[in-house]
Amino acid sequence: MTTRHTAWILGASFSFGLVAASFTLGQQLMSIKSLERTVQVKGLSERDIAADTVIWPIKFNDVGNDLPTLVSSIERKNEQVIAFLKLHGFSPEEISVSVPAIVDRQAGYHDGNPNQPRFTASSIVTVYSTHVDMAHGAMQKLIELSKNGIAITGQDYDSRAEFLFTGLNSIKPAMIEEATRNAREVAEKFAADSNSRVGKIKQANQGQFTIGDRDSSTPHIKKIRVVATVDYYLAD
Repeated sequence: MTTRHTAWILGASFSFGLVAASFTLGQQLMSIKSLERTVQVKGLSERDIAADTVIWPIKFNDVGNDLPTLVSSIERKNEQVIAFLKLHGFSPEEISVSVPAIVDRQAGYHDGNPNQPRFTASSIVTVYSTHVDMAHGAMQKLIELSKNGIAITGQDYDSRAEFLFTGLNSIKPAMIEEATRNAREVAEKFAADSNSRVGKIKQANQGQFTIGDRDSSTPHIKKIRVVATVDYYLAD
């Protein structure tokens, strides 16, 4: 037998061995995969937390036929609103005043009805504060401004108070832990019903945190929610 012939036989045997080993390993992996049992469960964590920041726009309207007089009236009423807010504990740094919006009804694209005042104006004084309770107290007394001839609007989209919760990072770990613990309780219940036991975590997905109003009547109370999705191995 020549050296070349011998080498060919050895090479063929080696290749055959690799193919056989690959086939055997593949069969073993398929067998393991078929025996792998998992369960996917979801765990929920919810909390009601008071808002820690308020953005409170106070909007009022005014009308007049003389523009300088109207501007002076707006400035005077802005000062009255600011004084009201300071009286209820807000600092100047928490109060800002927007540029008034003034409309000339005699402009070409408006109704020039002579029975209506020529100019309409609106102004917004905004409170941005972490004193949410103090803002609540002041809101209850806002009618006092109406007694001074200031027509406060409260239903416009740009004059509704907005309440925020900015401390999410401080409660995230505890809520994730709670959601994961709840998920495991669900998995253990499922395992008990199927005469199995819960093993290690195969994979987990934290899910997104959502923050919304608890209800329409209490926007200063926030509902915080997170759902954890976890895959557990099951064993007999």
